[in-house]
Amino acid sequence: MADSHAKHHDYHLVNPSPWPVVGSLSALVLAIGAVQYFHFETPWVMIIGLAGVLYTMLAWWRDVINEAHGGDHTPVVQLHHRYGMILFIASEVMFFVAWFWAYFDASLYPGEAIQAARTELTGGHWPPEGIETFDPWHLPLINTLVLLTSGTTVTWAHHALQHGDREGLKWGLVLTVALGGLFTIFQVYEYQHAAFGFSGHIYGATFFMATGFHGFHVVVGTVFLLVCLLRALAGHFTTQNHFGFEAAAWYWHFVDVVWLFLFVVIYILGAAPGAGAH
Repeated sequence: MADSHAKHHDYHLVNPSPWPVVGSLSALVLAIGAVQYFHFETPWVMIIGLAGVLYTMLAWWRDVINEAHGGDHTPVVQLHHRYGMILFIASEVMFFVAWFWAYFDASLYPGEAIQAARTELTGGHWPPEGIETFDPWHLPLINTLVLLTSGTTVTWAHHALQHGDREGLKWGLVLTVALGGLFTIFQVYEYQHAAFGFSGHIYGATFFMATGFHGFHVVVGTVFLLVCLLRALAGHFTTQNHFGFEAAAWYWHFVDVVWLFLFVVIYILGAAPGAGAH
């Protein structure tokens, strides 16, 4: 009888889990709460939905970690995890292509875009008249250096793990998480001092959607790496089995590359004449 239930394959048949349903419902409550907050400024439904999403993340990650420690993540399963992560990052690339496309469409045909937006800003050039853009060689450049440095520190952590250097792994992750937090602080400061808003013109809408979603991904990646740091401090990951950390590193490098495109296209090429003189 025991032999009939023994595992004779390299695949992982996942046990029934409540987290897909709980996560979906929490995301629905979060979305409804966000719309309610935007219209009526009552945040409680949104907070409840956010708490549900965060709890789902915590519980689901816990279950996946337990599966890894239980030996369910065989080389075949890890290979499929890599395929899944590659497809996920590819879908994220398409997500950002949409925002870059919107920005290119508005900047290449500014007359039509500005007229279609029915804004008070006038002119057939980009950025529209009345928009005071950021100096790309000030805070945006600093943020670029911060994010590129974080890419080197996460690579250091990865190589340290591959060579069995636990201290290098921990300090590389500590520095990466700290730099990710610093990037977010600088971007919040930049938004607070923006000379234009989100609504009323196409430039603000495309700028804040592209950079804002990238900032959100930085926050998600920072949380991802923070979880890896906590796991490293708890003695998790080995030189042969560490896909959780590897996936986080892939995601972080993706965030780096997207920011380089944003910096060049929106901050440098999209800067108003004389923006660097302020």
